[in-house]
Amino acid sequence: MPINVDDVMQLFCHLSQEEGMKAAVKHSGQGALLAGATAFIGGLMGGPPGIAVGGAFGGLLGAWMTSGQFRPVPQILLELPPAEQQKLYDKAIVILKHLDWTDLAQLTALVMGNASLQQKLTAVLINYLSKELRAEIQYGE
Repeated sequence: MPINVDDVMQLFCHLSQEEGMKAAVKHSGQGALLAGATAFIGGLMGGPPGIAVGGAFGGLLGAWMTSGQFRPVPQILLELPPAEQQKLYDKAIVILKHLDWTDLAQLTALVMGNASLQQKLTAVLINYLSKELRAEIQYGE
C-alpha cells in the first residue's frame, strides 16, 4: 500500500511522543534583524555612541526573543508547511517502503514492534529537526 505524507507525519508524532521529545526552534535571523534595526535607530538618535547602545540593547533583546520555547515535537510536525512535511516524508519512505501494511494503526504497530525501525526513524527525525529546522531537542516529560 502506498504510504501517504499524513500517515508518515502521524507515525513521527507517535514516535516523538513515545520518546517525550520537545524541540525549540531558533529564529536567529529575526534576532539579527532586530539587533541591526536598533543599532541603526540608535545611530540616528545618538550618533556613534547611539549605535553602540542601540546595538547592545538590540542584541540582548534579540537573544531573549529568539531563545526558543520548547514545544512538543508532534505539535511542530503538524504545523510544518506541506513542502517541509514532504522533505521529511522523502527521508522516511526510504526506510518504510519495504513494509506491508493496510492502515496507520498497523504501520505504527509494525514500527513500534521493531527496535531497529524505531531507531532509524528517530534518527531521521532528529537529523531533520536539528539540521533543517536548527532546533534544539530535549527528551523526557
